[in-house]
Amino acid sequence: MGVWWWKLLFAILAGIISSSELCASQNDPKYRFTQNATSAAEISYYDYIIIGGGTAGCPLAATLSEKYSVLVLERGGSPYGNPNITNLTSFGAALSDTSPTSPAQRFISQDGVINSRARVLGGGTCLNAGFYTRTSPQYVREAGWDGRLVNESYLWVEKVVAFEPDVQQWQSGVRDGLLEIGVLPNNGFTYDHIYGTKVGGTIFDHHGDRHSAADLLQYANPTSITVLLHATVHRIMFRTKGVSRPRAHGVVFRDASGRKHKAYLKHGSKNEIIVSAGALGSPQLLMLSGIGPADHLRAHNIRITLDQPWVGQGMSDNPMNAIFVPSPVPVEVSLIQVVGITNFGSYIEAAGGENFAGGSTTDYGMLSPKIGQLSTVPPKQRTQEALSKAIESMESVDKTAFRGGFILEKVIGPISTGHLELKTRDPNENPLVTFNYFQDPQDLERCVKGLSIVEKVIESKAFSQFKYPNMPISVLRNLTASAPVNLLPKHTNSSLSLEQFCKDTVMTIWHYHGGCHVGKVVDRDYKVIGVDALRVIDGSTFNYSPGTNPQATVMMLGRYMGVKILNERLVASAAESLDDRTSIQENKY
Repeated sequence: MGVWWWKLLFAILAGIISSSELCASQNDPKYRFTQNATSAAEISYYDYIIIGGGTAGCPLAATLSEKYSVLVLERGGSPYGNPNITNLTSFGAALSDTSPTSPAQRFISQDGVINSRARVLGGGTCLNAGFYTRTSPQYVREAGWDGRLVNESYLWVEKVVAFEPDVQQWQSGVRDGLLEIGVLPNNGFTYDHIYGTKVGGTIFDHHGDRHSAADLLQYANPTSITVLLHATVHRIMFRTKGVSRPRAHGVVFRDASGRKHKAYLKHGSKNEIIVSAGALGSPQLLMLSGIGPADHLRAHNIRITLDQPWVGQGMSDNPMNAIFVPSPVPVEVSLIQVVGITNFGSYIEAAGGENFAGGSTTDYGMLSPKIGQLSTVPPKQRTQEALSKAIESMESVDKTAFRGGFILEKVIGPISTGHLELKTRDPNENPLVTFNYFQDPQDLERCVKGLSIVEKVIESKAFSQFKYPNMPISVLRNLTASAPVNLLPKHTNSSLSLEQFCKDTVMTIWHYHGGCHVGKVVDRDYKVIGVDALRVIDGSTFNYSPGTNPQATVMMLGRYMGVKILNERLVASAAESLDDRTSIQENKY
């Protein structure tokens, strides 16, 4: 390492470099400890093997590398140097890319809703709309987390990736409209999850540049961490002979050329493999490794390591519904900045911009069919043909028709759950996942109430400059369900109910979770129940999506569990040392 690195590290430890300077110092497109998996050894050994360099995996790896050797296996590439990831104005470009090398892998749930999963170092933080907000104290208590360490872990994350957004006219109009209609109090700018209206944080800095979980790797000890890109894990290996129950001891992965590699844990009772492959990837990998429902695994000719019927169960995706509001005046490009946190279980947010739905400013709006957000036909009818037709129709319309933005609502939780199953034994293929949107009537009720709030905001005096006076709510609702999102005529009846609107126009907000729930698949320390030396640490363990948007809490969890694991090993080492000294003293006599 050069002298500059040690000076930087000392300054970080001393706390004399600001977060902005820290971020600016890491402009190199990749870290020195990051390499393509094709250059990896055929066999290697580490104290910790982390499967997935995503939202949780990066902070977890950085933390564990402080004391131990760590291997991170990431199936995607680097986010650095890719403007479709790093620039706010290019939001959605990566999500619209359906090529095999895209940082976003598109999947369609069995419900028919088009979705996407990350395939890039930094995970979903490289693809999302950037909103940064903590979860509630109640969520922390229910999760059994240590409140002080949670707070310290959030701060550790925020020094690198979180910023106060520049709130302009459109977002201000939504904020003031929420306050006018009674979503109170006004909580100003805060990362905290509080009832009322607030401005949250963002992972986009004041230059519009994204800061992802991959940036947290700058905390890592560069001599103790190896990050392999384009490394797809096919299975976890278990030792079953001479042990009381299966013990994870290595992984099999392939590089981009298809060459097989094996990575093993070094000898040591405390060393572990940690799965952080996301809500789809983690349960999928457990099944591929023989941990899952026995009958389902046998159907795929997978050798059973542990019959675990809960793997893949409890899958959830927070339903999102939105209303498009054409604006008579220009609207700044903005992603999520303002949120109204209601007391009945719905979150109100907004995104907008000049031609943001698909025009000249950016061709990839947050609710554009180019990224799969096809709200104009019911989920089961959202075929590739429908997408193509929608995009063609959209591009033939005068771009001024798209000037404006969306006000959306997201249902808390949700209560409705589904399940995940393997489609094939190929880890590169998406599993089959069902979310069962609005299966629970309370979710539908919350959607209706949330959309009622959205409509009141649109009709508020504070928001009036962004609404054509001759467009009542009934017209806007049908406009959203028919055009201009993709201009496919569908509903002409002005009496379209909010219940039907919720079902027909439901989309994802990319907050899916579950499949490896605490208490069913993993314990409170995220150790996989029934086997040794294996944990799952990511959003697949969540029963409910934390806060209004989960990325802050997933990053926090990576840091939190990293610190907990280090502390556990420190205490264990101290106890062993004490036992050794006691034994020596006893032997003297």
